[in-house]
Amino acid sequence: MKKDIHPEYHFIDVKLLNGDVVKMRSTYGKEGDVMTLDIDPSVHPAWTGGGQRLMDTGGRVSRFKKKFEGFGF
Repeated sequence: MKKDIHPEYHFIDVKLLNGDVVKMRSTYGKEGDVMTLDIDPSVHPAWTGGGQRLMDTGGRVSRFKKKFEGFGF
């Protein structure tokens, strides 16, 4: 391994959206810095299993319902 080419790896505090602070090792900033997250596993649907919503882009769902409203759907 070459010397003096790798960033310093140290402990920082990571502040989650719910206020919790987690101590992690990182190359971010310097020893003891605080990184505040905008998105974290406690709120993001990718980690919380959030449901999907049907988006009516361009009114397609509305047009379909209007076209077939007499069929009793």
